[in-house]
Amino acid sequence: MDIFTGPVGQANLAQQIHDYSPPIAPNGLFWTIPIHPDSLEVDLDEGRASLHIANLAIRDAHDVANSLTGGQGFSNPPIPPIASVPATVSFDVEWAGVISRETVVNEMQDFKGDFIKTGSTIRWSSEQTGFSFQSEDPDPSRNFGAVIGRERNGVFFTDAVDE
Repeated sequence: MDIFTGPVGQANLAQQIHDYSPPIAPNGLFWTIPIHPDSLEVDLDEGRASLHIANLAIRDAHDVANSLTGGQGFSNPPIPPIASVPATVSFDVEWAGVISRETVVNEMQDFKGDFIKTGSTIRWSSEQTGFSFQSEDPDPSRNFGAVIGRERNGVFFTDAVDE
């Protein structure tokens, strides 16, 4: 989750003031963190899903460049590192209201997915020493698009084509 100054929809790195992202794992995986299975509910038949996370401990790296480069940024020469600080985030995401369904199969890439375009809303907040943020109330009319679904790829692809 990121926070920028300036008008909504016109953000750029120079306007980013908070970046709440999990650290990059030793194997290179990023922007991913394990969550408790009870945090997520999915009913693909009904085209509904919800995700609830409360007080997840995370670090604020200030901006995406600082997060992805361990404080070195993308400038040449590198900018001085910005120390990340401890924070917590909470969010509730809801997907509902089937708009369309589509199955995508690409045997050349060992990929199959069943996807549902839906409406969605999110409410989120962050807290850290000296700063807190609370999103505005969710407004479904401001949704640009959301998709939930199930995919199989790689070694799991063969099972998917047999379904």
